[in-house]
Amino acid sequence: MRDDSTRLANSNADLEGNIRQLKDNIATLTGEVAKLNNQNSALGQQTANQQNQLTRSELTLQQQQQRLQQLQNLLAQQRAKSEDLKNKMSEALNGFNSSELTVTQKNGKVYVSLSENLLFPSGSAVVNPKGVDALAKLAAVLNLNPDIAVNIEGHTDSLPIRGRYQDNWDLSTARANSIVRVLVNNYKVDPISVEASGHSMYDPVDSNSTPDGRAKNRRTEIILSPKLDELYKLIAS
Repeated sequence: MRDDSTRLANSNADLEGNIRQLKDNIATLTGEVAKLNNQNSALGQQTANQQNQLTRSELTLQQQQQRLQQLQNLLAQQRAKSEDLKNKMSEALNGFNSSELTVTQKNGKVYVSLSENLLFPSGSAVVNPKGVDALAKLAAVLNLNPDIAVNIEGHTDSLPIRGRYQDNWDLSTARANSIVRVLVNNYKVDPISVEASGHSMYDPVDSNSTPDGRAKNRRTEIILSPKLDELYKLIAS
């Protein structure tokens, strides 16, 4: 009987030991499960953050692509307007020969270059009748296309000026201003769209060492630019 009791006690002790071990195992496994759950939750949050970031990046890319397309469309419109304006100017001024004026297109702008012989007596800033006729035809095109910025540049050769003007700066500026007055006062071109400047001898198109080169440098350039308000707004946004 005593032996049976001893065996039962030992067996009971073994069982209790096993139970404690199982409980310890369960506690360990429970901790590992909790740790894995936390890791899984963190990974899920990281995945959600990465997905959100990817979505934002895709949205930003779409917006940039849309903005680029808008810029390309506006630039294409500018080129088309410039080409159309060049054609209209060339048609309006086709009664003058190439030694008197030229109409060219460059960098989205139209350049009407008028020689001194067409516009002014030598050393003068008073526009002669044939020059007034050319400006009248030019103004007619401008008045039908009010969204054009007009920049008038006076240019001279390098020979010192004699007479009423102090120097070539003075003469080139006076000539540009005279053309502004003809366009605005005589033909009602919008003065807000017009700017005038004198460049003296410092922007030549040919050498000042020959009579032919100096004649080419004595000119007035009327630079016509389609207004780019929409483009500037888009760039600034």
